[in-house]
Amino acid sequence: MEHPFIDTTSLEEKSMEELQEAITELNKKLTFSYRTGNQALIHQLLMALESHQVVYRRLMDKAFEKQKLNTKIDIQKDGN
Repeated sequence: MEHPFIDTTSLEEKSMEELQEAITELNKKLTFSYRTGNQALIHQLLMALESHQVVYRRLMDKAFEKQKLNTKIDIQKDGN
């Protein structure tokens, strides 16, 4: 579930590196929250993390499309 107060259009303006840094920082804060047992903060951070990850995945998909990478794996045997 994405955070309702995070504007994803502003996140899409960030570079992939900036998003990755934000995700790393959110994960650090989430770890701290789990250690302290603050359930309300955990829930908020999980939603914020999901919002960032969704935008990051979209940017990764666009990058793969631009590079025209084949992401499918052929598992058929040769000669069949």
